[in-house]
Amino acid sequence: MSTGRTRALRLTRWGGPPILTEAARAVPTGEEVLIRVEAAGLCRSDLHVIDAGQGDLPYRLPFTLGHEVAGRVMERGPAASGPAPGERVVVYGPWGCGRCAGCAAGAENYCHRRATLDADRVGTGAGLGRDGGMADLMLVPSGRLLVPAGDLSAVQAAPLSDAGLTAYHAVSAVRPALRDAGASVVVLGVGGLGHLAVQVLRATTGAQVLAVDVREEALELAAECGAHYATLLRPGTAAALRTRTGGFGAAAVLDFVGSPSSLGLAVEVLRAGGELAVVGSGGGAVTVRKPGALPPGTRISLPFWGTRPELDVVVGLALKGSLKVHVEQFALSDAVEAITRLRSGTVRGRVVLVPD
Repeated sequence: MSTGRTRALRLTRWGGPPILTEAARAVPTGEEVLIRVEAAGLCRSDLHVIDAGQGDLPYRLPFTLGHEVAGRVMERGPAASGPAPGERVVVYGPWGCGRCAGCAAGAENYCHRRATLDADRVGTGAGLGRDGGMADLMLVPSGRLLVPAGDLSAVQAAPLSDAGLTAYHAVSAVRPALRDAGASVVVLGVGGLGHLAVQVLRATTGAQVLAVDVREEALELAAECGAHYATLLRPGTAAALRTRTGGFGAAAVLDFVGSPSSLGLAVEVLRAGGELAVVGSGGGAVTVRKPGALPPGTRISLPFWGTRPELDVVVGLALKGSLKVHVEQFALSDAVEAITRLRSGTVRGRVVLVPD
């Protein structure tokens, strides 16, 4: 890599494909921080961005993909704060206005000015309308968006910024329902996020963790991650899960699929007064009506990403060994192959790109 140029995987037209190309090396100014990327995650959210049509997303082209990023601080602008040059970091991916009450509390995922940012086509965050980390170098707007990674490997650290953080945030939404002794929680979909949710539940709650997927290999992964019970989605699944909960139903359901079948199962197995967190965007829908199919007292949440303080906790869990991401690693130059594998549904865990 030359001193003035760097490689980046950029989306240059809607519908893709992204192109690995040379880009000018950025110089940080103001609060900006330049990091050398050590690893960048690739997930289905990236596929949604790549496949989007003109006008589907409030972003301007071109931009560099990559919202799960770990690296090392290289340079800082004169007004930058946070980690110093040489420190290893994880990039907090959702970038808000930085000034509203939500952002001030570290919840840039729920920035109160998000609608205005979208209208101005500013971008949602790293790799989402703004240059992300599928590159050799990445310019971060502010040191407030960096979390120290310590000696955690970059390949493990990068997916924590979305997969780990989103899973933790979803668990946080239902955690109050899991305080009772004997409480059960159902995890629907044991993929890139679901396998981390199982680990977060085991590390932070005493609940019985029940996992469901349509793939045998996903059930094996659920067991490796600590699920007490794992089963395929089939006609008798709801009855089997209810039996495991003593007949009462689950205190909480985390749906990382969001399809018609997964949401249908969620409604069947949830107990009265239970919590339903819908994380996946699989095209399903739940009708909220009284009376209706939902058990009385149901509380529904739609978790999106997570907060900056929660990312600190997630990294801490990983550093203690309580959270391990199952990854398949590819070189940045093999990004097209990695995207193809992800589309095929044959990836076990998360895809991580490493600059080569």
